[in-house]
Amino acid sequence: MMRVWRGEPGPLGATYDGVGTNVAVFSDTAEAMELCLVGAANEPEPDPGDEVRVELTERTGSVWHGYLPDVTAGQRYGFRAHGPFDPASGRRTNPAKLLLDPYARAIDRDVIWNEALFDHRFADPDTRNDDDSAPYVPRSVVVNPYFDWGDDRLLRTPWNDTIIYEAHVRGATMLHPDVEPELRGTYGGIGHPAFVDHLTRLGVSAVELLPVHQFVHDAHLAERGLRNYWGYNSIGFFAPHHGYSGRSPMGQQVQEFRQMVRSLHDAGIEVILDVVYNHTAEGNHLGPTLSFKGLDNPAYYRLMADDQRFYMDYTGTGNTLNMRNPFSLQLVMDSLRYWVTEMHVDGFRFDLAATLARSLHEVDRLSAFFDLVQQDPVISQVKLIAEPWDVGEGGYQVGNFPALWAEWNGRYRDCVRDHWAGAPHGVAEMGYRLTGSSDLYESAGRRPHASINFVTAHDGFTLRDLVSYDERHNELNGEDNRDGERHNRSWNGGVEGATDDKGVLRNRGQRQRSVLATLLLSQGTPMLLGGDEIGRTQGGNNNAYCQDNETSWFDWSAIDEDLLAYTRALVAFRREHRAFRRRRFFQGSALHGEEVQDVAWFSPAGTEMTDDEWRAAHARALAMFVSGETGEVDRRGEPIVDDSFLVLLNGDPETLTFTLPGPTWGAGWRPIPFEPVTATSPSDGSPPDGSDHAPGDRIQVPARTVLVLRRST
Repeated sequence: MMRVWRGEPGPLGATYDGVGTNVAVFSDTAEAMELCLVGAANEPEPDPGDEVRVELTERTGSVWHGYLPDVTAGQRYGFRAHGPFDPASGRRTNPAKLLLDPYARAIDRDVIWNEALFDHRFADPDTRNDDDSAPYVPRSVVVNPYFDWGDDRLLRTPWNDTIIYEAHVRGATMLHPDVEPELRGTYGGIGHPAFVDHLTRLGVSAVELLPVHQFVHDAHLAERGLRNYWGYNSIGFFAPHHGYSGRSPMGQQVQEFRQMVRSLHDAGIEVILDVVYNHTAEGNHLGPTLSFKGLDNPAYYRLMADDQRFYMDYTGTGNTLNMRNPFSLQLVMDSLRYWVTEMHVDGFRFDLAATLARSLHEVDRLSAFFDLVQQDPVISQVKLIAEPWDVGEGGYQVGNFPALWAEWNGRYRDCVRDHWAGAPHGVAEMGYRLTGSSDLYESAGRRPHASINFVTAHDGFTLRDLVSYDERHNELNGEDNRDGERHNRSWNGGVEGATDDKGVLRNRGQRQRSVLATLLLSQGTPMLLGGDEIGRTQGGNNNAYCQDNETSWFDWSAIDEDLLAYTRALVAFRREHRAFRRRRFFQGSALHGEEVQDVAWFSPAGTEMTDDEWRAAHARALAMFVSGETGEVDRRGEPIVDDSFLVLLNGDPETLTFTLPGPTWGAGWRPIPFEPVTATSPSDGSPPDGSDHAPGDRIQVPARTVLVLRRST
């Protein structure tokens, strides 16, 4: 008979101490709680019927707990909650459903879709389903918490030195020829010297990984032979996804993840996780019962006030986590602290973060969640990035998050795309986006780094496809090409003969370089979509969430070497020059005795922009002067001074002539003496005799290109 001692109500979850395991689980609605041990510890694949049920008789408040001296690391387990089943009041306890531990540190397998997973009959949603779900659900796993971190610690790279690389654990290395086959598509693949070398040579400072919390492959995708590739369907907020493990996933995935982090840290690269705390994989009232729903449905989910059978849905996925409940809040905060303290993660990007802020209905920037983050001594010290929108009313909140937070700047994405696609919006907004979006962040006392600048991300076209297709091509998703954003932004700009006979736009290389130059020369924090630097294509699929195949994986056999060299040079240039990564917004005035202001704007005629020129809808070109006087000081109190630059941006479909500004701004201008940063076209604008350009000189800037000049005198 399994021995059970009283145990402790905290910490929640299954905690192995080297001798035995303390188990604690929250449920306010349950009237009894059973711990279910499945098979023996580290048994390769136990019979689901080999289940030992142990009643947890100790209860402290709403936490059921016990200590089991005979349970060790590698043991699979779950819970069965006994209590009222009354969906109309929100209570859905049903002991026929084996439930995952919300605090499980590891989970052993995928969901096997079967009607037994649901608390109702398919034929009649009002009829309770008492079929046993144990053969079909994943099981929680007791994990050995010990790991030799050596001297590893959080890198704490300053925000203004940060360059983010968004990547997918599986897709980045599945086809990498220098990664051993058994490590491709795993945590070990991301930490492999071949991939780490690519990141260090590229020069990025952080990797932002798409969701690695244990997630579920949706039933409707499985029916079509597809998978939830992106992973935005979490079910375990403490567990690294077992499918990214190169070994048997009975807890080893935890150690593999830690080894990946240590390898990246050794190379000076931070690890940022894309986390999904706004909803879970259990869906709405017709979804499966896997964990939270069966333990305490009204505590974990936002339910409709007038009929608690149904769920509030601010995420478009069927449910919304109830951030008004203290145990739900604790779950999220405990999860975040765990990933920082035990897994050494450097920061988080919060999916649909506006949902986390909803206290009642409206988005409240001072909600309990943000208050807790603000005062937490661990979480407040790491990088926090919000996706500042959700699908609910008033959910678009770009610029409205608290001071600790950075935000994915959707305004930046749209503006830069419009500019290089030739949309009739003029250039006024480009001024704000190039200089850190002060219109969104400065009034709240935030810094330029609050703007996470991006043009492409996992959700949408890759950069190569963005400049290649006017229409989406999502046929492989099985939704008749109706999913995803329908149109691109007319990148042919009305140029006759701009597309080939397959509808693919010409001059793709030049356009890719223009976008990359804009991204890496803008104030703020740049985020590069992984694979854009090598010309990765998804064949025009702009919603590849279900494409766990060659559509989404990096094709390392088809690297655009010129584009890769160009991107490396751009990143190196940004890292070398403080003028393009300032800690504070431009003042528009002279600094430290400078005779000219720290930023200025010129029309192609070489004169400072007038109000009419800023507002002109037909304008497609402008020049930006960036002073080397940064207004910052080093640790000794000495001013930080860089070179001064002139950036010429021609978003017009025709070659334009730019006149250099008068001698007040510089007596000589020299194009950067290496093509990758000098220009995004074959011509770098250098004088025929190799001398400097003088004030008033006229320079031909080809269509849709960027030219950078350094002030030489």
